[in-house]
Amino acid sequence: MPILGVIDSGKSGHQGIPIISSSDYYSIATTTVGSGGASSITFSSIPSTYTHLQIRAISRSTISGSGDGTYVQLNGDTGGNYAYHILIGTGSSVVSVNATSYTYMYNGDTPGSTSTAGMFGVFVVDLLDYTNTNKYKTIRTLNGNDQNGSGSVRFVSGLWQNTAVVSSITVNSFNGAGFAQYTQFALYGVK
Repeated sequence: MPILGVIDSGKSGHQGIPIISSSDYYSIATTTVGSGGASSITFSSIPSTYTHLQIRAISRSTISGSGDGTYVQLNGDTGGNYAYHILIGTGSSVVSVNATSYTYMYNGDTPGSTSTAGMFGVFVVDLLDYTNTNKYKTIRTLNGNDQNGSGSVRFVSGLWQNTAVVSSITVNSFNGAGFAQYTQFALYGVK
């Protein structure tokens, strides 16, 4: 069943690229963290009937500090088969970072336990052509993390150097602290 939203006019986008309507997104699974927290979030047995996948998330880490990073691993692969680029804007500066031969793809930052109560980071993660066995898998992430004026926005591109169909996605926190109550990750298929 499609997720309903803004009605698409049926027109194509810039230079003939079709517009993806919000009715092209199909809910696959949603995980909401309970009072005990969660060490990681995993979506498994992902159906291979879509063109792309999207994760929409709000998250908060249980780390003792103001913030934590998150990362993604595909199909349980923990080898050095990932690379990523990050563009970070803080309101006063811009920083770029890159990494190759990593054991994960960086996903963004999230508030920690000493951040203002009720403050969560937000993510929209697109996993492109996840069933195409002729190319490596790529992600792009938009992430925002407010810290009452000292947060950041991040644009991330990531690469998994594997041509396998993606059947599972795991999201972890950098420091192994895990995710706090009310963190929510929702997985969608895109036709």
